[in-house]
Amino acid sequence: MQVRRAALAAWLLLGAGMPALAVDPMTLDDAFDRVAQAHPDLRLVGARTAVLEAERKGATQRPPWTLGAELENALGTGDARGFDSTELTLSLSSVLERGGKLDARKVLAQSRIDALAVQREARRLDLLAETARRYLALVAAGKASQIAGVDVRQRQRTVGAARQRLQAGASPESVLLTAQAALAKAELAQARASQQASAARQHLSALWGEREPVSAPVTGDPLALPAISSLESLAADLQGSPELAQFVDERRIAEARVRLARTAATSDLAWQVGVRRLQDTGDTALVGGISLPLGARSRAQPEIRVAEAELEVLSIEAQARGMALYSTLVEAHGRYIVARDEVARLQDDVLPKLTKAEQAAERAYRAGAISYLEWAQLQSEKTAALQQQLDVALDAQRALIEIQRLTGQAMVASAAAATSGDLTP
Repeated sequence: MQVRRAALAAWLLLGAGMPALAVDPMTLDDAFDRVAQAHPDLRLVGARTAVLEAERKGATQRPPWTLGAELENALGTGDARGFDSTELTLSLSSVLERGGKLDARKVLAQSRIDALAVQREARRLDLLAETARRYLALVAAGKASQIAGVDVRQRQRTVGAARQRLQAGASPESVLLTAQAALAKAELAQARASQQASAARQHLSALWGEREPVSAPVTGDPLALPAISSLESLAADLQGSPELAQFVDERRIAEARVRLARTAATSDLAWQVGVRRLQDTGDTALVGGISLPLGARSRAQPEIRVAEAELEVLSIEAQARGMALYSTLVEAHGRYIVARDEVARLQDDVLPKLTKAEQAAERAYRAGAISYLEWAQLQSEKTAALQQQLDVALDAQRALIEIQRLTGQAMVASAAAATSGDLTP
């Protein structure tokens, strides 16, 4: 049930269409490696395994042997005065477990150990998903800074054009001041994006316990939204997800507890064998005995009912969790499909037209055919469309990460297969 790291990193087209960087960039896989090596939650499973192994060894031990000595008729009165009538018995005793108690304890201990692997995988998936989200936030901050840079350059051209028209006496000073204020707001947005990137770097490095923020550049295009499997296929993958697999293991543990509780209905047989010496005659004799507690079945019934009730509760919880996971999967799948279509429409239709309109408005403003407000409005609409595209793409990426966390499978199409519909495993 190992999730492929490429699944959670699928939205990163590493190095695609990006200029060469002087410093090697940190990829999402690099972040995964650091988390896997340093995060204590993953080491905690190993420590827990050692505890359960010790408990398993204790559970597989048989009842102890007991060596006993018994002295009778010593230091009495009359004929029993002194040690003349003393009887000394040396005995060896133990308990014979019946009903399969030893095997039931072994099964319960081993099932608890086996469940740790699934717990570790579930926690690993949660950590990978959290790493992907924080890495996405860092990439998003860089993309927001790029959008702010586009707006800054637009506003700079506006300020230059407004200054020329003011010098030519074609527009009042208020137009220049308004354009400069718009430029200052764009620069403020760019500075805010830079601060957000710094915070995202610190937040990412905190996952592997570093106090210093990540210094290496990161790569990735959040607008790259690949094709994914159908909802039916993802729902099938959901049945093998670690979250539901945990319930399978917990059911095995609960069944083992029921079996162990039922073994208590069979009484254990206590036995004893020994040698007795009669001091007054100097003779020795063999002694022995057995004992069997009564009423074991009735005493075991409350514990059996508790174990069976817990098993039934666990079955209901598994059904409820399965329904909740499926509902989450349906919602995330729908969000991703809708967002991917919106990003594509903005990229192919809306943004090209706004870019052409903004360029035409610049020429018209410089020629005195339109007012500054008309040109500035088109610039704002273009910037808003770019930000809308980024916001929608980020929502799609978060939905994709959630889908992959739920299913634990790589369901993302490769770049070459994205158009043909062939999905990579």
